[in-house]
Amino acid sequence: MITSFYNKNTLLFISIGVAVTLIGMLSSFYLPARFLADAGTIVSDQYNEIGWLGSYPFSIGFYQKTGLSDLDYSLVGLIQVPILFYIIGKLGIPDVFARFTLRNGIVWINLLLIAFFVSYPSKEFINILYLGIIALVLISPMSLRKKILISTLLFAFFSWFFRPYYILVPIIAGCIYVVNIVSIRNKAISNIVIGLLFTAFISFSYGAVKGEFMTESSRENLNEMRLEKGDQDADTMIVSPVPADTVYGESISILYGFFTVNIPLNGLRFWYKPQVIAFLLLQLITFYVLFVYYGRVLKNRKFSHEQWVLNLLFAYFILQGVFEPDLGSAIRHKIGVIPLLWLAMYYDQNLIKRPKLTRKYIFKRS
Repeated sequence: MITSFYNKNTLLFISIGVAVTLIGMLSSFYLPARFLADAGTIVSDQYNEIGWLGSYPFSIGFYQKTGLSDLDYSLVGLIQVPILFYIIGKLGIPDVFARFTLRNGIVWINLLLIAFFVSYPSKEFINILYLGIIALVLISPMSLRKKILISTLLFAFFSWFFRPYYILVPIIAGCIYVVNIVSIRNKAISNIVIGLLFTAFISFSYGAVKGEFMTESSRENLNEMRLEKGDQDADTMIVSPVPADTVYGESISILYGFFTVNIPLNGLRFWYKPQVIAFLLLQLITFYVLFVYYGRVLKNRKFSHEQWVLNLLFAYFILQGVFEPDLGSAIRHKIGVIPLLWLAMYYDQNLIKRPKLTRKYIFKRS
């Protein structure tokens, strides 16, 4: 159930929001320069990229039009963080939020990460705002068909002006949804496999038209340029163990990217970097918990609305394996979908509404 105001769950949520705001306001004083690289690009617009199509042009235009680009980063944090917490709060604060549980711990940490990734000019701020709109549609008391249709259209619109690959999120989620009509054991695993296979098919089709597969034209080419430039932060890059210029190589590249981003056991090679290990453990535990919840949702027909949310989230996880250039970007972009993460983590707390059923009587009731 959803909490009322003035109780321990709401007070804890507000307290976390205040703490994250204060930490975020100071972020520009203690974060490494690489964390603020995008902020500098957005604020300075050195190459006159401002526009309304593309993540950088749109972000530059957004921050200039709102006047946020003229403010000190601490003031930007003071404005942005409370807005994000307000949006998340509108999704509903569950009655279990104040309990010491694994899922709450994951959610608390992800809320804390807002201070490090979204408390200054950032593309993720816009991402969370837009995903918040989609999440509000998903929790509304409308039919599942309407939710699927509207959320798909919203993803398509977002992909048009901000991040093109987002159009693939509802497409892959829809493919998984259709296949789920067939009774299959271990549906959570089969859904991920189906999603990966469908992603590979899309990539092969893209390669047939463009001459390059999706991971080759995005992640691999970008990382190759970073290596040529001697990027000092390139040690956490996601590089396929085989060239992605063949069907076999692209298949391995997609699979390798998915596991590296979501089940990053190969990241243990960074044992000498505690901060990297901490982030990798968070990704691993988050994926495990969501995978368990996904299995529960798929086994219970009453969670049909929640199933669509988790389909979208896991479709996004699959696509991260295609497009994410490094582990740092993967973590940052997961924060960008925190509204969906919130709904998925609290799938059993009645945050997601259904249409009210009305009974029709032939005779008047006495």
